[in-house]
Amino acid sequence: MKREDLRNIAIIAHVDHGKTTLVDEMLKQGGIYRENQVVAERVMDNGDLERERGITILAKNTSAYYKDIKINIVDTPGHADFGGEVERILKMVNGVILLVDAAEGPMPQTRFVLQKALELNHRIIIVVNKIDRPDARLSEVGDEVLELLFDLEANEEQLDSPIIYCSGRAGTASLDPYEQGENLEALFETIKNYINPPEGDENGELSMLVSSIEYNEYVGRIAVGRIERGGLKQNQEIMVCDYHEKHQPYKAKVVNIYQIDGLSKKAVETAEMGDIVCISGITDINIGDTVTSLADPTPLPFVKISEPTIEMTFSVNDSPFAGKEGKFVTSRQLRDRLYRELLKDVSLRVSDGDHTDSFKVAGRGEMHISILIETMRREGFEFSVSTPKVLFKEVDGVLNEPMEKLVIDVPEESMGAVMEKMGVRKGELLNMTPVGSRMRLEYKIPARGLLGYRNEFMTDTKGEGILNSVFMGYEPFKGEITKRFTGSLVSFDTGDAVGYGLFKVQERGALFIGPNTPVYEGMIVGMNPKMEDLAVNVCKKKQLTNTRASGSDEALRLVPPVVLSLEACLEFIADDELLEVTPKSLRMRKRILNTEMRLKARGKNK
Repeated sequence: MKREDLRNIAIIAHVDHGKTTLVDEMLKQGGIYRENQVVAERVMDNGDLERERGITILAKNTSAYYKDIKINIVDTPGHADFGGEVERILKMVNGVILLVDAAEGPMPQTRFVLQKALELNHRIIIVVNKIDRPDARLSEVGDEVLELLFDLEANEEQLDSPIIYCSGRAGTASLDPYEQGENLEALFETIKNYINPPEGDENGELSMLVSSIEYNEYVGRIAVGRIERGGLKQNQEIMVCDYHEKHQPYKAKVVNIYQIDGLSKKAVETAEMGDIVCISGITDINIGDTVTSLADPTPLPFVKISEPTIEMTFSVNDSPFAGKEGKFVTSRQLRDRLYRELLKDVSLRVSDGDHTDSFKVAGRGEMHISILIETMRREGFEFSVSTPKVLFKEVDGVLNEPMEKLVIDVPEESMGAVMEKMGVRKGELLNMTPVGSRMRLEYKIPARGLLGYRNEFMTDTKGEGILNSVFMGYEPFKGEITKRFTGSLVSFDTGDAVGYGLFKVQERGALFIGPNTPVYEGMIVGMNPKMEDLAVNVCKKKQLTNTRASGSDEALRLVPPVVLSLEACLEFIADDELLEVTPKSLRMRKRILNTEMRLKARGKNK
């Protein structure tokens, strides 16, 4: 049986190529909103962090209608750190829309997500987006996508994929690169005619692979997946099996069934083959499990999620300011929160640390873990985190490390500085191509070499460079890499920073704090341009005498402090430093706060 009234598609693309904006327009033209309804931009990015950063973190399901066909649309993340989301979401759909920026062309993450779609033999619709950009390269980008399909060994049908030219912001689509089009009809028609409808045995025994998990405080875990065979009824008894046999098959009962209708979930009593549904009532269900009938408990194959490559240690905050700004500060609360994150994030690993107050958290990249840190911070948690470390593997007695493919797009004048830094960080140049007045450089580099580099890169390219990386695999250890060429300015006093003290210290390096900032002994207050730590006193007040009144030389010129973001702090801290995270502050500090004890420990390690 074919479900001609249904199409299931995913939108895949590199980060910031306009997926979520295009989905907005598809919903508007797909009859989901009332005529007079006011809708936020990028409505699918409903998390605060997603809106602020302009990226999609979690895959979202929605649906639109075209003529008498329901189109289930899955908006996937473009960032490689959230690749765990993309890998499993593609199991739910029958085809993909590959979105490519009309100026930038295919980028590393485009390659990553497209490869996953081709492995599943999905049909591809190529959409060249942002055709109204002044620097659009319409004919070249089409050729670049075909080259990429050749590279990835696409089959003949996939090489013959239709190309549509869109402006997601204007809500137009056309089959001709030099015509704007009036609406998205060309895109909807291509989806209807080119993407295969779901196909399967509607009368067979139930079989549904769980591709995603949502978590709700009231009903617990909600499993999301597509029904491959048979049908599902409310209150039906089912079996839950696992293809990799991590657990024995067990019986459960489906309490509620929901279908995606536009931006909301609609409760239904039954669902058929091909429907993407959300089911609640099964407490321990996991991504990769198969929901089957009692009569035929055969699990469906499921790709194992790629392993994490980076690890950080989360621990209870033990600084002198501990407990002053956070709501949740104990190890029990920290432990519960981290293990709860595992319910919905399959790419994350959490394990107990070396002592009772610490936990090891492993993820797909710095961005992946920093999003978790920022989310917990906003929820009121207070804790400290260590510098990121890559996870090594031993293969046949040889130490292997994760490697990244790095694509750098920079103005020509910044090329020298970037290539010099790449050499120091053990980067191996694979390719160099001019793109207009810019250069595109492709490198193979150890993941260690990228830790702490992004901020430096933005400085070297005066903010104009674009840097993207994607995981390549494991290779033998490439040797030591110097991560940092600067030292820290460390406070050796506790109190409030004073203008006079800061004025004296700013000659030594860049400051991270301004006057009246509370500091404690061992807290990092600035950066020393030399590769050594320097103990400084930012609380020092001017000595007053009869001849020197407090206002006699008040014109102290303070350089504005450098305010570091969460990612910049994680990149800056060294192995003997920690980042103290609270809902109100980010403070970098030494692991050993006492100056004398720290110097003694350093002496022993030499």
